[in-house]
Parts: sequence; C-alpha cells; structure tokens
Amino acid sequence: MPAAAGSAAGLDPAWVTDVVRRTLDEDLGGYPGRDVTSQATIAASSGAVAHLMARADGVVAGLDVVRETVYQVSARLGLDPVTVVLDVPDGARVTAGQRLAVLTGPVQAILVAERSLLNLASRASGVATATRAWADRLAGSGAMVLDTRKTTPGLRMLEKYAVRAGGGTNKRMGLYDVAMVKDNHVVAAGSVAAAIEAVRTAFPDVLIQVEADTQAQALEAIGAGARFLLLDNMTTADLTATVAAVRGLEAEVGPVELEATGNLTLDRAAEVAATGVDYMSVGALTHSAPILDLALDLVSR
Repeated sequence: MPAAAGSAAGLDPAWVTDVVRRTLDEDLGGYPGRDVTSQATIAASSGAVAHLMARADGVVAGLDVVRETVYQVSARLGLDPVTVVLDVPDGARVTAGQRLAVLTGPVQAILVAERSLLNLASRASGVATATRAWADRLAGSGAMVLDTRKTTPGLRMLEKYAVRAGGGTNKRMGLYDVAMVKDNHVVAAGSVAAAIEAVRTAFPDVLIQVEADTQAQALEAIGAGARFLLLDNMTTADLTATVAAVRGLEAEVGPVELEATGNLTLDRAAEVAATGVDYMSVGALTHSAPILDLALDLVSR
C-alpha cells in the first residue's frame, strides 16, 4: 500500500483549527470580524436549535469542522458556546432529508458560522461520496482507488481525509514524502536509471515511483530498480499486456506494485481492475467531485 505521511485515520486537530480560522477570517473580514446582518438583527442573548441536514444522498465527511467552526465563532464574538451532537459519523451513507447533527446555542453564533461550516463539510462530503462510488465499483476486485495531488489549495488535508472516509486510499500527501519520477524528470536527469539513482542518493528514505507510458518504459524502469510503476494513459489491452509482462518478472525481481492512472472513469473501473493492477489513481475524486448538498435549518427559537 502506498506510504503517505500524515494519512492517519483522523484529521489533525491543529490543522482543523487553522483552516477554520482562515475560513472565518475570509468571511468575517479578519479577526474577530463581524456579520453585519446577524449581529444587527439578532440579540446576542437569543438562543435556538438548528439541524444540519442532508439534501441529497451521499457519504458524509468532515463533521469535526462543524464543532470547530461554531466554537471559534462563539469565542470571536464573546457568545455562549454552541453544543453540537452528531447523529452520524464520518463515512456514513446518508439519504436526502436525513438529519446529521443538532446544534443548540446562540442564534448569532449559529448563523455566523453557517456558511463556513457548510462550505467545508459539503466539500468534504462531496469528495467522500465520489470516492465511495469508486470503492463500491472496485469491491472484490483486489484493486484500490487512490487520490492524487489535484486538490483544492489549502484544503488538501480535508480532501484526503474525505477520500479515506469514502473508502479510498491516500497516495502521497505532497512532494515531500514520495518520489514520483515522471517524463520531465527523466528528460532532466538523462534517463530513468539516472533519475532513480539521483533520488536514492539524495533521499534514501523515500519510496520511489516511476511513470511509464508504454510496456517498454515499464520494463526499463524495473531494470533500473523501480518497484512501483504508474502505468499512464494506457488502453485496457496495453495495461493487460504490461501487467502480464511485469508479473512475469516478479519471480526474479520481487513484487512490483502497479497503478493505472489517466483516462479512468467509473465505466472503465471493472475492466481496468481485471488487468491485475493494484491501484487506480483518480484525480477526479478531488478536482471534480461536486459538493454534497447540506443545509443548516433553524427549528426553534
């Protein structure tokens, strides 16, 4: 399985605190900021109950940001805290109209926090929903779906956490934890072998992955010492032939992990898995997943 630093099961609390702070600064105009509508029309002493609701079927993720957002809003504005009781955990499948959480506390805090918490939780839940579709399609195939670095700037930790909540697997977290030798690196270094040797010399502790567009490139990379290959934009027939050729060498060179990448769709998932690859990396999990529509509804004052 790809080794990815920072890919523990939960979200880093310090990261959540920071991303919520930055999100609120953006919406409130700095610290402590203000909501000119809510603070003008609602007394600070007024309390309410609100329900976080799913407006569409999907998989939820990132619900910790709900608690952190209302906590920070209350602290910024000097309001009593808002209590949050979750009805479902991250990773749960939910249906349209299902209640996800109950929030109780100052109306001002709930309404000031509303859009920020919905933006973050809806985004994470959309990624988890897209990932679950892939995980379900690959169930029983032996192949896993991986994410990529094609994430929303500033939200990588949240989106990669959402991939895990949706049943997917994180690949590398960034440029720092795994070396990925691609075509431009090969050109710059002079050859696949030179690129691999350069990485081993400079960073002997990191996993090296090598991109191959053809069977010949894949076999060259193995000969140079690569044991994790990205088979990029290959047809199903080319994938099948390349996987067979690589597997035929494993008795001699040891296990080789194979990842299909590029031009992957849910419609192709089963046939690509049948080629025998270990992984499929899908940038669309994060760069193209639509949000899961969530809403925050006041139910009593």
